Amino acid sequence: MRERTKIPELPEKELNCIIDQALAEDIGPGDITSEILIPADLHGRAFLLVKARGVLAGGEVARRVFLRVDPSLLIEMHIPDGSRIKPGDKVATVSGRVTSILKAERVVLNFLQRMCGIASETARYVARTRSLSVKVTDTRKTTPGLRMLEKYAVRMGGGYNHRAHLGDGILVKDNHLAALRVLGRSMKEVVAEARRRAPPDLPLEVETTTVEEAMAAADAGADIVMLDNMSLDEMRRAVSLLPPSVKTEASGGVRLHNIRAVAETGVDIISVGALTHSSKALDISLELEPQMLKLF
Repeated sequence: MRERTKIPELPEKELNCIIDQALAEDIGPGDITSEILIPADLHGRAFLLVKARGVLAGGEVARRVFLRVDPSLLIEMHIPDGSRIKPGDKVATVSGRVTSILKAERVVLNFLQRMCGIASETARYVARTRSLSVKVTDTRKTTPGLRMLEKYAVRMGGGYNHRAHLGDGILVKDNHLAALRVLGRSMKEVVAEARRRAPPDLPLEVETTTVEEAMAAADAGADIVMLDNMSLDEMRRAVSLLPPSVKTEASGGVRLHNIRAVAETGVDIISVGALTHSSKALDISLELEPQMLKLF
């Protein structure tokens, strides 16, 4: 895990590209229903209403979607990202053309519900490890095209980011080792070669499945040793035998019911793919305020 590199929060150029693609997908040739029924000069106000407990993530994304649809819309954010939210909370209010608000509605909610779901699930995992010196991280098991947003949501929930992409660190996995064993290379030789050839600013991590492999990876120069799908006893033994300078990462099969026990083995990092690939969307809706509707 490349801890020394901070992933940018929400770079404007990349975020706008994601939003534009989502809007093009959702709107298509136009919001035909609103266009034939809602007067173009009808103005009003709506609010984003929370309907379940969780953690907010994606407020800025929602704001940016509204403005990409119609720069004349006025958006007021009431709750910052990373905050605990509960049913009845109003995340934001938006004022302006009703047709514009309705055109942006589904894309705003899709982003907001997905990101809040990830942030909320991350917060639950982090809470289970409270008082223990361990970092809960995500993986690259993200929705294609949405990795930047989903990893941001993990951070809002109190978690950390593993590699942002394949160039963000060296991770020698089981398939790398399987391919190189055909050439007669041992685990120790593979890791030693990676250490020699790796850029000095990139961490070198090695996936292992036994305590013996973990020891060999550390001896060959790994900065981080991944303990993949090991039992609790195996993880404890590996942590006790590896030098303090080598960080350990537990990976595979980690869920809410067992993350505390995994953390208590003494590992430094716990990576959880479920944070991004299995989080349930948080229930949030957009509600128009009828009393604020006016024709201009």
